[in-house]
Amino acid sequence: MTFLRVFRKFRLPFIIGFYCVLIAFSYYLSFLLRFDFSISAYTSFISKTLPILILIKIVVFYCFGLFHSSLRYVSMFDLWQIIKANSVASVGFFLIIAFIYRVVGYPRSIFVLDWGMCLILIGGFKFSGRLIREKRSFSLKLRDKKVIIVGAGEAGNLVLEECRRNPDMHLNIVGFIDDSVGKRNLHIQGVKVLGDREKIPEVVDKYGVEGIIIAIPSAEGKVIRDILGYCQIKGIKIKIAPGMYKILSGDLEIKLRDVQPEDLLGRETVDINEEEIKSYTEGKVVLITGAGGSIGSELSRQIAGFFPQKLILWDHNENDIYFLERELQADYPNLSLKTIIGDIKDISLLKYTFSRLRPQIISHAAAFKHVPLMEKNVAVAFRNNAIGSRSLIYAAEHYNVERFVLISTDKAVNPTSVMGATKRIVEMVLQAKAKNSKTKFMAVRFGNVLGSNGSVVPLFKKQIEGGGPVTVTHPDAMRYFMSVYEAVRLVLQAGAIGKGGEIFILDMGEQIKIVDLAKNLIALSGLKPEKDISIKFIGLRPGEKLREQTLHDAERDEVTKHNKIYITQPNDFDSRKLRSQIKELEKLIKIRNEREIIRKIRDIVPSFIPNLQYNE
Repeated sequence: MTFLRVFRKFRLPFIIGFYCVLIAFSYYLSFLLRFDFSISAYTSFISKTLPILILIKIVVFYCFGLFHSSLRYVSMFDLWQIIKANSVASVGFFLIIAFIYRVVGYPRSIFVLDWGMCLILIGGFKFSGRLIREKRSFSLKLRDKKVIIVGAGEAGNLVLEECRRNPDMHLNIVGFIDDSVGKRNLHIQGVKVLGDREKIPEVVDKYGVEGIIIAIPSAEGKVIRDILGYCQIKGIKIKIAPGMYKILSGDLEIKLRDVQPEDLLGRETVDINEEEIKSYTEGKVVLITGAGGSIGSELSRQIAGFFPQKLILWDHNENDIYFLERELQADYPNLSLKTIIGDIKDISLLKYTFSRLRPQIISHAAAFKHVPLMEKNVAVAFRNNAIGSRSLIYAAEHYNVERFVLISTDKAVNPTSVMGATKRIVEMVLQAKAKNSKTKFMAVRFGNVLGSNGSVVPLFKKQIEGGGPVTVTHPDAMRYFMSVYEAVRLVLQAGAIGKGGEIFILDMGEQIKIVDLAKNLIALSGLKPEKDISIKFIGLRPGEKLREQTLHDAERDEVTKHNKIYITQPNDFDSRKLRSQIKELEKLIKIRNEREIIRKIRDIVPSFIPNLQYNE
């Protein structure tokens, strides 16, 4: 241990001294080889020229960074640096010898021999550590878990190198899987490409594979889901390599992780203009309603990183707010936080909050979102989602809030559910208010959020843990999905570019079949659909569609400067008539006449197609 401490303290002198020994040895060995180990006639010449050679090579090697390169992560780049440095030093040595001795009596072949011997010795020293580690990993492979890597590109190679470099991972890579015909049967770092994705079940059976690593960071969600379709083999654990951007951002080691539901989307990292967002949140008082929910809590986390003057968390669920508050206090100790436990329908609380705290930016995520439950609780759904949101919108205008962003849903488009219709009415109220208000009101419309409290993913996971069956409404039911992180980043970007009155639509990619999502989640659990876990179709529930839409029949969209955000241009409507209709709706809600409530909603939202039980 004492030697190691001394070595770490004086690492550079030790390394330079060792290189001097290698340089001297290669020079001496070059003469021995050139003159068949009889060099007595050249001893004096060697002693005169060796110091010059050592000085030149040490200076050049230092300039090329050879003394500071890592032995643990030695690569072809390091070998190329050695070749360049050694070549420059040899040319420099030749020029000096030619100038001093004019190469009279000096065997010219020594220059070439010394160049080659020095390259072999220094290169061998550099790569010896890597060879020892990889030899150790090969010696342990019989005891390691056999796995295959899907993807023989850059990421797959990095995974293979990491597995060999780190024996503690206990992974023995038996082969690659890649769809490229040009890579078929090739050996990459000694590991064979065994076939395309269709060969996965055959390869697993033939080689006794216990795990699969997916290493295709650029793959689209459809590709990932298709690969998982071939990985539906009982007992096989599936891991995924992080995206290349994560590795390049500082994660030098490949840290494999379980495949998450978000990976099934295969979405690219969302690029947002952080300066633009910071410009409208920094130093401002920001209010987030529904802050304890999936969207609200992620909004809170991301906005906290943009230096607001104060962050107000509003929700009626005390537990969610408590844990979120503790998390933000730990992550942002200098952040000014205010928590409000209450209901947006509480007018006195709205007045108190707006008059005392004076919020400047509002993100409104509070809403009842469960479609089947809202079908059974029509009056409650409209009182909370529509009337409560209207009160919040009016308060925002009265107290001169700068920006108001409503979190809406694709279910507001040609709604077939009570929940969707409530959201559509709020969109209309917001756009009506935006016409003559200094407050910039805008809505952001997107689909289901994977992993959120109301998502099918937690339900499917619970059903899988319980042994099934996994319940799916319809074999053809499809939905748009986004990760909560991606959705919130786009919400913030939309809030930054909004000028007032817009309904922004987030690019959600392709719709995904719910049954395919269920099958993939079963496969990720190391089980086989229908064999280990059955899938049961229970039929569409009240208010549900087979497919969602992003635009109303009369709407059209326009592009924004952000390639994942669009703006709808809705048809015009009478703002005065809307206010009158909502007042009538409010009276019906008080007496809980659900049939009349539905009829009035159809007057307000003509595209609303209610549940059959409300049709005459």
